[in-house]
Formats: sequence, structure tokens, C-alpha cells
Amino acid sequence: MAPGGDTRYVDRRMDQPGQGPDTGAPSHQGPRPDMTGVAELSGRPDGPALPPPAGLAGQVRRMTGDVERHSARLGRRVVVDPVSLLVGRAGLSRFRRRGPFNCGGSARVMRSADGWMVANLARPDDWDLLDAWLQPSSPLRPGRWEGVVAGVARQPTATLVERAALLGLPAAAVGERPAAGPGAAPGASDLPPSSAVHGVGARCLHPGRPADALTDLLVVDLSALWAGPLASQLLRAAGCRVLKVESVGRPDAARYGPPGFFSMVNGGKESVALDVATAPGRRRLAALVARADVVVTAARPRALEQLGLRGDEWAARAGSRVWLAITGYGREGDSAGRVAFGDDAAAAGGLVVWEDRGPSFCGDAIADPLSGVAGAAAVLAALGEGGGWMVDVAMADVSAGCVGGPPADPQPGPGPGTGTGGDHRPAGQVPESEWWPRSSPSDVAALGADTEAVLADLGIG
Repeated sequence: MAPGGDTRYVDRRMDQPGQGPDTGAPSHQGPRPDMTGVAELSGRPDGPALPPPAGLAGQVRRMTGDVERHSARLGRRVVVDPVSLLVGRAGLSRFRRRGPFNCGGSARVMRSADGWMVANLARPDDWDLLDAWLQPSSPLRPGRWEGVVAGVARQPTATLVERAALLGLPAAAVGERPAAGPGAAPGASDLPPSSAVHGVGARCLHPGRPADALTDLLVVDLSALWAGPLASQLLRAAGCRVLKVESVGRPDAARYGPPGFFSMVNGGKESVALDVATAPGRRRLAALVARADVVVTAARPRALEQLGLRGDEWAARAGSRVWLAITGYGREGDSAGRVAFGDDAAAAGGLVVWEDRGPSFCGDAIADPLSGVAGAAAVLAALGEGGGWMVDVAMADVSAGCVGGPPADPQPGPGPGTGTGGDHRPAGQVPESEWWPRSSPSDVAALGADTEAVLADLGIG
């Protein structure tokens, strides 16, 4: 399977002379992205669309501009459409705002005894944890939110957060990870200040030769769902060869969702499926990781260590290489073991909208696309610097960094791509081969379709 192709992720609002994707000028110098689509997904169904925090548009513009700038430096410019980035999945899934629930219906904002909490019960097993979390007088019934709301209302947020962390339950207090203050960011960055993004820590473990281009680089993507696959898809668009590596026992759950969304973040990748429950499967996994130039993960460090994978050790080996770890709250510190999904992580960072009845979710699992594009930008910057790198992306902290900051510049009326529909095709200015998302379901390899070919090509038995 040919890596990369000439895919671009195009911001169609930036098509004025001197600002388009083919002029040589970085399009992040153009207008700030319109947030109409995000607002349409934010708030209650019986109320108005609520605009996101003032700093979001500027931060999105900056991160997508970083992807463009660093990818152009390495040979193939990737121009990201911020609007499709944030509302593309909602359009493909036909989501609408559902406050106090998230767009997908799995998470809810609830008042606690002293604040606001979010619980994201996206997995069937999460409902089994509620009795241990809330310790009710009688067992809670799966699927019945009224008992959860009543139980949360009786307890302080600190207790709820602590218990949820111990149980592995995706839950967070609204605004618990502010953009300023101790513990808000996962660590200092060794990248140039121009590439610094709140919530992204990047450590250079040893110097090395910068990448001249990306076409010879191998990315092993061990992540699932949205943030990690998006990051590796942007690297693929920039020219890298990307292997999507899944467990035969637990494939990426996004495979069973809307095909258009799975294609959007995984189309064109080679599919490798391994039985990591067996020793031969784990040996093959280790061999793939050893041959990678970039590894993308979205699991907690403990889960990776059970597979024999340790990012720090891998990145410290000779040669230029980057390990990207996307987690809810960072790889280190007291919160390293916490489970998170996009909506609860965004709420933890305070990236919510407010009305007189309290907070509601901002957009659709917005911490996922923000963290994916931030991670891709950091990897591209690290490859341009050279050496061995650990890049730590904390979804809650990336979200917190998008809350503050100056408001976006005033915009004209809504332009192309500002709604939540699935078809964001531009009207004439950008060739179809360049609009985002370009991939179709036919571009997605079946689970494990490339396993034997890839292993043979890399000399892995």
C-alpha cells in the first residue's frame, strides 16, 4: 500500500489571493476559523446555540497553523480545515446538541454537593461501577440516569473524582484542570517556544539528525477512537507510512461506528492485527515498534507496560524517533492512571458552555480533535529538530489551554463548512482531491488485511 498520497486537509475559508494552500503563504495567517458549527452542537436542545469560549478559535487556528508550518518544512504541506476538524464527526453521525447530555448521549453534566460533575458512561461495564462509585442505599439500575444524578448530588466533587480514578471510571469535575496553576500541564517542552501548546509536554532524550522528509518514515499507530488516529492520519497526509495496529481481541471500537468517520481518521493506513494475548503476538508487536520512527499511543502507561512497551526506553535508543502518548491527564503524576474520553476531558479543562441552568458540553468530544492536531503538530516539530523524543499530550490540559486567550477576530457571516452536516464539499475553489475529509469507506483496510504483507516487508517472522 502506497504511503501518504497527496492528501491535504484544507481550510476552505482561506482561499483569498495570497492565502490559499498553493501560494506558498501559510494559511494560518488568514481569517480565524468560524465556530458556528461548534456553537450549534453546544447547549440544550430547547435553548439557543451557545458560542464556545472566546479563546477556542484562536487556539485552533494556531495549532492547525503549526501542522501546516512544520509539515511544509518537511516537504509536504498539510492544510487543516478547522471547521471539519471539530464538527466532522457530528455531521457524519447526525449529532445535535443534547445538553445536559453530550451529543452521543453517553455523558451527562450533573450538580454535585459543591460543584458540577461529568460522568461518561460510554462502555457497558461503566454502569457496573456506579454502585461502588456512588455507594447508594440500593443498587442503581443500568441505563437509569435519575439514580446517578441523585447520587452525585449528595457528594462533594473531590470525593467523586478520587473514587472514579480508583475505579477506572471516566468522570471529572468541571474546570478541575485550569490553564494556570500547579499540575495543569504535563511538563516543560524542549521544543522551540513557537511550538509550545498548553497541555503538550515534549522532552528530548538525546540529540539527533533532523528528518529531511517524511516519505521514508514509518509510523506505528497503536491508538483507537479519535485523537490518536487523527494525529497519525495527519502524519500520513504529510507523507509518512502509517500502520494501524490493532488487537484481534479488541479492535478499535470506532470500526463499528459511522463508516465515514472511521475512514476520515484511518483511510489509507495499512491494517495489522495481532493476537497480543499470546507470546508470538507480543513479539511481533515489539518488533513492529522497534522498527518505527514514530509510535502513537492513547493508552495509560500501565496498559502499555503489560504489553512490554515502555515509551521512555524506546525513545532513549539511538536514532531520531518520536513517541506520542495521548492520555486524559498526562503520563506522569497522580492523575496518570485516570481514564478519560473527549467530553469528560474537555469538561475537566473547563472547555464547556454556560447558561442559566449551568454548564453544558461544548461541541462533540472536542478534546479529541484538539489533542489529535496538537499531538501531530508536536511530532512534526520534533522530527524537524531531530533526536529521541517523548511527547506527552494531556487532553484535559489541551482543553484548558483553549478556554482562555483573546477572542477571535470578528468574522463575516457563516461560510462553507460551518454547519454540522456531513457534506462539507467546497464550492469550486478547492479541487475535490484536496478537500477534507477526502477518504471514503473504500479507502479503509479490513481488520488485519495487510498483516502478513507488512510483516514480510519488514522481515518480521
